[in-house]
Order: sequence, then C-alpha cells, then structure tokens
Amino acid sequence: MKRYIIILLTLLLSSCGSYNSINSFYNAHKNDANVTAIQVPNYLLSLLRNPSGEMNNFMGNVKDIRYIQLSPKTDNDSRLISNQINNLTTNNFVEVFRERKDVVKEIVIYKTGNKNNSVFYMNGNFSPERVRKYVKEGKFENLSNSVFKVMDFSPSNSDKKPSNDSNKETSTN
Repeated sequence: MKRYIIILLTLLLSSCGSYNSINSFYNAHKNDANVTAIQVPNYLLSLLRNPSGEMNNFMGNVKDIRYIQLSPKTDNDSRLISNQINNLTTNNFVEVFRERKDVVKEIVIYKTGNKNNSVFYMNGNFSPERVRKYVKEGKFENLSNSVFKVMDFSPSNSDKKPSNDSNKETSTN
C-alpha cells in the first residue's frame, strides 16, 4: 500500500511540474494570433553545425530548438504572457539554465518588451562551463541568428516588428 501511495504521489508531482514546462507554454501559444512559433526539425539541426570546432561541438549535443515570439494586442495579454514566461524560469532572468548533476539539459533565453516577448529554447547535454562562457561572450545571440539564417527566417523581418527588449541579469540553476 505504501508503494502505491509513493507511486501516486510521484505521478502527481511530475504532472504538476510539467505545467510550467516549455512544452506546455509552446503548445499553448503556438497557434495564437500574432505569434511566430518555430520548432527546428531534426534534419535541420545537422545544417546548423558549422566548421568552427567549438560551436560545432556545442551544436552536436542539441536535441531540440524552439523559438516563439508573441505580440500581444492588449496590456492584459502582455502581462499574462510575461507572468507565464516568469513561471517557466521561476526568476526574472534572460538566460536560465536547468542543470542536472554536471550537465545542463535546458537553456531558456527570453526577452520581454513592451510589444514583443520571445523565448529561445534549447535541449541537449551541455557543459555548464561552456554555457557560462557563451553567455559572457554573447554567442547565444549569434546562435539564434544562425538558426534563423539556415531556415531563411528573421523574426525582425516578419510581420511583427521587434521592440526594444529589456534585458535582465543572468542566472544559473
């Protein structure tokens, strides 16, 4: 009986934890009006690998890349989306790394602005030291631009014009 209670409790806790996951956020908003949502197909991930050795090693560990840009029409919608993004990360940070043991599994980079909110998500196995180094050197901005270049897409050239995003501090979890 004790075993069943532990199993049920574990299932309950894991189902509650997924509410604030990137999957639930992405799926909830990908079909909304004024939204640009991209999930990079696996076959395109190979195109993102480039001759520069260090970044190629980093991209070799990527399993999933998603980008979503939301342009809410009302202030209330904007606050709701900002709150949901904050719940994803549990803090108000631009870069959030979800670290398990000695490997970073998820990288969530988000920017909130007056008219646009965007989330860039990567899943894979990354070295915490390398991730910190890339953040300090600003390589994640270049990486997101590379992803869009390969896909022949630019969020700034889409129907939604980007706003002046407010940057916040960096944190590692």
